[in-house]
Amino acid sequence: MKNILVTGVAGFIGSNLAKKLLAEGYRVVGLDNLSTGTLENVPAGVEFHQTDIRSRDLHPLFAGIDAVFHLAAKTNLPACLKEPVDASDVNVTGTAMVLEACRQAKLSKIIYADTSAEYEGVPDLPSRVDHIRPLSAYAVSKRGGALFCDVYQRFYGLDITTVRYFNVYGPAQDWRRIFPPVVSSFTTQLLSGIQPTIYGTGEKRRDFIYVDDVNDLHLTILRDDRTRGGIYNVGSGTNYSINKIFELIDAELKTGLKPKYAAELPGEAEATLADISNSLALGWRPKVSIQEGLQRSINYYRERTSSKTGKKPNDY
Repeated sequence: MKNILVTGVAGFIGSNLAKKLLAEGYRVVGLDNLSTGTLENVPAGVEFHQTDIRSRDLHPLFAGIDAVFHLAAKTNLPACLKEPVDASDVNVTGTAMVLEACRQAKLSKIIYADTSAEYEGVPDLPSRVDHIRPLSAYAVSKRGGALFCDVYQRFYGLDITTVRYFNVYGPAQDWRRIFPPVVSSFTTQLLSGIQPTIYGTGEKRRDFIYVDDVNDLHLTILRDDRTRGGIYNVGSGTNYSINKIFELIDAELKTGLKPKYAAELPGEAEATLADISNSLALGWRPKVSIQEGLQRSINYYRERTSSKTGKKPNDY
C-alpha cells in the first residue's frame, strides 16, 4: 500500500504522520479545511487539498488511494461542550462522509482516530479497550463516529482499525487554542516570560505519549493484517501529574516562573492511563521517555521563538 490519504493533515498528529509516511516512501494525499491546522504544518511533498470532510464531493480525492488515516476532528473538549451540535457535525457526520468516500472509491483499509475520552466514565485504571463510558459532548461525538465505523465494516466490508489516543505531545502541537495542551502551553508561555496557568490543583494525572511513538504504531497497524477490526490504545502505560510536567519543563528552561492556578475545567477526568497490552503484542513499544520527549518539544519551540525575532510563540 503506497498511496495514503490523511485527513487532518495540517494538524499536529496528521502533519507528523505525513512526514513519517513520506520518509518511508509513501505517496501522501492530505485533506484539511485549515479550521485549526495550518499550512506551515503540511510537509513538502504532500498532495494537499483544502477541503472539509463534510463535503459531499470528497470521493474523487480518494481515487487510487490504498489506505486512509482519518484524523480530522473537532477535539477541543471545552469547545465541544460549548458547541455540541458542531462537534456532532464534524465528528459524526464528517466521519460518515469519509467512510462513504472510501466505499465509493472501493478502498478498504482505514485507521480511525478515536480518543481516550471514551473511558472518562470508567474509574478503573489502566483503561481497557473493551470497557468504555463516554460522557462529554466530545467523547460522545467520537463514539458516534466509531459506531459509523462499525456499520461500514459490518455492512460494506471496510477494513477499519481504531486507535484511541491518550495525551499525545511533541513538535507542532497546537498552542493557539483557548485551552491548549499542557506541553505546548507551558513551553511557549515560559519561553515568552508568561506565567502559565494550571487548572485545578495540578494533581490530575495523564498518560503522555510522544508523537513519534504514535506514528510508529500507525505504521505497524498499516502493515499488519492482524490489526483488522481491532482497537488499540495509544499511550505509554505510565502517567504523570500536570504539576510534574510543569516541573520537568521548567527544570530545562530555568525561568524561575511559578504557575498560577485557576478553577477546574469541566468534564476532565482525574486520571488517564492506557492498557497497551494489545499494542505491545504487535511488537510495538513506546521508545521515547518523558524526559527525552519534553526535551525534543522544548527544542522545537525554542527554535521557533529564536527564529522569529520580536515575536512570541502565540503570535505565529
